[in-house]
Amino acid sequence: MKYFSAQYIFTNAGPPYRRGVICADDDGTILSIENTDGKLSEKESVAFYNGVIVPGFVNCHCHLELSYLKNEIPRGTGLSNFLMAINTLRSKLHEDIEKAIKNADNEMVREGVVLCADICNSSLTFTLKKESTIKYINLLEVFGIDSSKAHKRMDEILKVSEIAESENLSWWIVPHAVYSISLPLLRLIKNHSVSNRITSVHYMESEDEKLFLADHTGPLMESYKKFLPPFSDLDTAQDHVSAVLEEVTGNGNLLLVHNTRIEKKQIEELRKRGNLYYCLCPNSNLFIDRNVPPAGLLSDECCDIVIGTDSLSSNSALSILEELKTLQVYFPQISLERLISWATINGARALCEDSWAGTIEPGKKPGLVLIKNLDLVNLKLLPSSMAERIL
Repeated sequence: MKYFSAQYIFTNAGPPYRRGVICADDDGTILSIENTDGKLSEKESVAFYNGVIVPGFVNCHCHLELSYLKNEIPRGTGLSNFLMAINTLRSKLHEDIEKAIKNADNEMVREGVVLCADICNSSLTFTLKKESTIKYINLLEVFGIDSSKAHKRMDEILKVSEIAESENLSWWIVPHAVYSISLPLLRLIKNHSVSNRITSVHYMESEDEKLFLADHTGPLMESYKKFLPPFSDLDTAQDHVSAVLEEVTGNGNLLLVHNTRIEKKQIEELRKRGNLYYCLCPNSNLFIDRNVPPAGLLSDECCDIVIGTDSLSSNSALSILEELKTLQVYFPQISLERLISWATINGARALCEDSWAGTIEPGKKPGLVLIKNLDLVNLKLLPSSMAERIL
């Protein structure tokens, strides 16, 4: 057995414990938690940390297979230019893809990620995932704006799903974004995702999306013209809300990713969906479009918020703690306890894995993460704060 204590323990099952003691089995199962009311007596067997212990982090949005694109794309060029760069670089062979994927996985493990919803456009990451200590939920992503190729795109992702099934990996077929999928393809995806427990869609990341859906104009349309053959009619959903409510499966949990441009009216309309989670990836949003999602609005509206890192093509690190630091800078009114809940228990619930992850409770195996170098008086993160998995 192992014993852990810290200045504070955030269990997500009640108020933080001041110098509580966690007892865990050697396999990581939590056996007990003692509330010492801050009066911890010295015990040789207790490992005491000058920081905060929290459950293992949950990364609800990642593109592990794009890890080889780190430092390859300029910052702040906007969504349309970013997507063009991704499309251009994807077509180039890269000898270090597998190495980059492994390094990215190791980075997440070190910083305490125990569960990750990973976007997959191929089977590139599957071998690593069978060996990783992180549990991956594989979201097999489909995109394609050309209606004539809808069945081709569907067939391609179904082949990827067959590989995932043969590897005994958890997977679901999901749409990329409302602006990147023709209506016929979106409906094919819906037919193949009726039994999904988890679905995700990139949502309201840029004002360019509104322009494109409204009348097929703007920067997104211009970028499509450079990559696609000419065609007279584009058949897409007319707006984001109707697409989510009518064209995306209504079963299971739905993660709306990014939400940088979401407004209160949309939030109110989307309540009809139920089982809805808003995934925030602020560092990626700053990288691409120099904006952050309205976390304060979403929090005030009592939305279920979770945290993602997006990929290393639009982020300098796959660090959940760095995402929380950024949110604290822009929204200092949000408490550390709430930020931690977004990055742990909310993510576990969103990914239907809260039977073992998200809270520090007897019988669970959530992993333990130490956050150190923080303001322990005011319970605030500092630029120097660091996360380290200790169990």
